[in-house]
Amino acid sequence: MEVFGKIKWLDETKTYGNNGFRKREVVITTEEQYPQNILVEFIQDKCDLLNAFQIGQNVKIGINLKGREWVNPQGETKYFNSVQGWRIEVVAESSDSEMPPMPPPPAFEPADDATNGPDDDLPF
Repeated sequence: MEVFGKIKWLDETKTYGNNGFRKREVVITTEEQYPQNILVEFIQDKCDLLNAFQIGQNVKIGINLKGREWVNPQGETKYFNSVQGWRIEVVAESSDSEMPPMPPPPAFEPADDATNGPDDDLPF
């Protein structure tokens, strides 16, 4: 799966526990009718992928959705989801240069010989 958006927040790499588990989080804001702020976590060696990025950049992130079950001390089962990133790349903003150039205004004016000539066989 992929998610597209602009980087809103970029955290530092944090290390947890004695095993040296590393995690780095980024929040991107999607660009749609109702923008969403999506937290994506990069873990272990994937943390380093974020070193080349900064707030404000438009990116595409390859993600995996992860879910887990947890039973609390009272015996209630809870479920948690996480969004883990495994790839990130810059997405170029769309520009007007992708569209063909607009013809000059005289190209939109009717031709003088096209009205009511001998070849005009249209019923209206």
